[in-house]
Amino acid sequence: MINIGLCNYSYHTEQFYSFHQSGLNDYLFRLQTEGSCEVNVNKRKLFIEKGDLLLIKPGDSYELRIEEGQMSGDYYLFCRGEWLDQWWQSSIKPSISRIDIDDKILSLWRHIIIEERRPYTEQNKELTGFLLQALCLSLERAVTETASTYSERPYVVTRMMRYIEEHALTAFKIEEVAKHSGLSISRAAHLFKNSVGKTMIEYAHDIRLSSAINQMKYTLMTLDQIAENCGFGGYSYFHKVFKKKYGVSPGTYRKHE
Repeated sequence: MINIGLCNYSYHTEQFYSFHQSGLNDYLFRLQTEGSCEVNVNKRKLFIEKGDLLLIKPGDSYELRIEEGQMSGDYYLFCRGEWLDQWWQSSIKPSISRIDIDDKILSLWRHIIIEERRPYTEQNKELTGFLLQALCLSLERAVTETASTYSERPYVVTRMMRYIEEHALTAFKIEEVAKHSGLSISRAAHLFKNSVGKTMIEYAHDIRLSSAINQMKYTLMTLDQIAENCGFGGYSYFHKVFKKKYGVSPGTYRKHE
């Protein structure tokens, strides 16, 4: 069972102060999306800017301070429940992390807000619970990927991978991936190949082929349609890439499935 206390978006243009000296009763997730503010978590003072995510557990003291004219926008969520306890204990959750402000994360947050605003008789607690679980796991992934800046795979490479995954089924260009990551084309291509072990196009091909196989199995679309739908541009190129990867043509593969 998951219980949500407060879930909303706030934007402050005037002085605001909130203090939980005796400790929070719930988990608190807070993502700064605009401006800045100052918080104090367990007597540790933190200056919060755009992209900073706070993950705070029950029992922690928490103080939020926004000064006059500071301007501060954030999504926040107070929640509790057995699933949340298990999720929290499954890995280390830093009190503060800098993450990308991802539209998919904000969409989940907004969806929860909308569900919580419904009249009580119209609320679907099961749906809200699943949305919150998805938000927790998405936030955890965002934190992990940001932390990978200091591991064997640079965070900028993870950004490129996520961009390719999102745009693989369209005719994206390497220049667009490089621009998204703030790198030159040559630097982006070199860094990606060294970190992932394949080129950006090869990585995109893996995603396109996986999607094509699913469509061959579970739809009645023609191979020409699948080739177009999966970003290959045409059947001849799809045939070439597919056969190189699997040793048979798409048509032969489909007949034996």
